Amino acid sequence: MPNQSGIRIRITVGSHTVSATLDDTPSGRDFAAMMPLELTLSDYSRTEKIADLPGRLSTDGAPRSYAASSGDITYYAPWGNLAIFYKSFPSASGLVRLGRIEGSMEPLLQNGQFEARLEIAQ
Repeated sequence: MPNQSGIRIRITVGSHTVSATLDDTPSGRDFAAMMPLELTLSDYSRTEKIADLPGRLSTDGAPRSYAASSGDITYYAPWGNLAIFYKSFPSASGLVRLGRIEGSMEPLLQNGQFEARLEIAQ
């Protein structure tokens, strides 16, 4: 299981904030190094919110596949995009866990596309 003592981040959607912790892994650290990020999130397959990232993340040491749970923040290496799961998903090749949402995901459960700011929590 990934290390839970990672980097705390904040995801802001409008006036709402969601807290999360990134895993202390090469992928999680690469993702944190990109912040702050302004991303456009959209729904994918009624299971996850996805967004394009400005660059690729390291997958060094990551398992070849991962089964996502609701609240997981992941990187889908084949497409190079961020995926935040709000429903569980079976193991997928190239899916890498980056971290986990803490508490309610309600601000992320909007329809259509919406803007989100991701930043290191101070």
